[in-house]
Amino acid sequence: MAASSPVLDGVFAINKPMGMSSAQVIRDCQHHFNPSTFFKPMIDHEKEIRAQESNTRRKRRGFGKTEIKVKLGHGGTLDPLATGVLILGVGKGTKALQSFLDCTKTYETVVLFGASTDTYDRVGKILKKTAYDHITRPMVEEALNSFRGKFHQMPPLYSALKMEGKPLYEYAREGKPIPREVATREVVVTELDLVEWYEPGQHSYRWPAQEATTFERNFAEQVWKIEKQQMTSKKLTPEEEEKETKALNEHEKFKRKSDESVDALVYDRVNKKRRKASQHTPLMSGALGDLPPATPRPGKGSNLIPETSGTDTPPPWEDKGPPAARIRMTVTSGFYVRSFCHDLGVNIGSAAMMAELCRRRQGEFVLGSSNCLEFSDLAKGESVWAPKLEDMLFQWNNKPRNKTSEPALRAKQNPPKNEKRDQSASLATFNEPDNSTSLENNLPNKESALPTTESSSLGQDVESEEARGVNSQEAESESNLAEAAVSQDNTKSDVKSTDADDESWNGFPDTPAFLKA
Repeated sequence: MAASSPVLDGVFAINKPMGMSSAQVIRDCQHHFNPSTFFKPMIDHEKEIRAQESNTRRKRRGFGKTEIKVKLGHGGTLDPLATGVLILGVGKGTKALQSFLDCTKTYETVVLFGASTDTYDRVGKILKKTAYDHITRPMVEEALNSFRGKFHQMPPLYSALKMEGKPLYEYAREGKPIPREVATREVVVTELDLVEWYEPGQHSYRWPAQEATTFERNFAEQVWKIEKQQMTSKKLTPEEEEKETKALNEHEKFKRKSDESVDALVYDRVNKKRRKASQHTPLMSGALGDLPPATPRPGKGSNLIPETSGTDTPPPWEDKGPPAARIRMTVTSGFYVRSFCHDLGVNIGSAAMMAELCRRRQGEFVLGSSNCLEFSDLAKGESVWAPKLEDMLFQWNNKPRNKTSEPALRAKQNPPKNEKRDQSASLATFNEPDNSTSLENNLPNKESALPTTESSSLGQDVESEEARGVNSQEAESESNLAEAAVSQDNTKSDVKSTDADDESWNGFPDTPAFLKA
């Protein structure tokens, strides 16, 4: 039995707040989406599918996976410190998230000079403090020239980058030398501008209070020494470069799945104890109408960033303090903004850290535009976020796309009678089998599988029976042809490898030409 209303799928963006993990944003969205009227057709459709599952399939679903949720995934994580555009795919829109990992992005960051940390941002531990009195705006603007265009960038210091199967920091912990060079990655910066300069004493950004241990300082010095040697050493052989690329890919996979793998361990246990009946049970039920969804309790992925020191807190310096700069950049995939901040401080004879980060654009999604939802709208109720989200999904599904890329998903509501053929194809798409088990299957990890839905709450394991088109005598032949075409396209899409997806995607209009090759 087909759903009474079309299932809404697609891709949109949301403005992620500071201090929250990307996975927590998804959980909060599901808290508001699951009981909504807007996503009821999707929930009902999934209930119909699960009602026809075998007992073996139901048992395989495992503990905590019986609850039906709106299927959501994101197209690239944002650190808890960062704010801005977080792309979300809903329903079959999760299949299109792969392409957003490789598109260009625009960031705006605040660089605070005078000190460096192990995480290259203001929430880490201080490794060293340096002089900053000599730093001026013209000096910083001149140093930016070395970061424009194409160059090789080293990952952040305290990453999980592995060498010979062992994390980098384990060599330093055991007192062993690092066996080979630290892998770098070629990145491209198409735009880089200093948009605002903060003189000493004219801003509220602060260094962290916690100092690094002796071991952490020694480890940092060892890696920085190797980095300097690499800048002046000869180029790697093809075999060595292949090893470096493999090591970097391993690091990228860890970076992309770390948020999900940690949050997969977090779930709400069901309280099986019965609550005793209250002596003051309300006698009135439903007289006041339906109440809005309760505000979700802060999850494990909330409030991950400590609050900044207030104006009453003494600064960690005796003079006016260091200057800071707000810098805007447009970069390719794989660019580390925190590494840029650290390296900028080194280039001007000082040290620096990332104090603030905002992703203002990712691909076609722009902060503050009609396709980016404000996170605060969720708490205002369905009457506020539903019309906006409906318009965003309509934009996504009706925008012309490359035929070789992921097929555009349809989300038209109440189509005219003369569009029965489009309606048939649309419903066939919504009812097709969905063999993806989680968001992680959409990420470009080619060497190891990411956590499945049996260990993660981010995706919903869905396995449906064969899709059934619209039974209409007037358009029976046209409906069958449209349904067969959609089914064939989606079957091919499901069995494609990640490499095939990468080859078919030819970049966004703003992607540099040499990156589309």
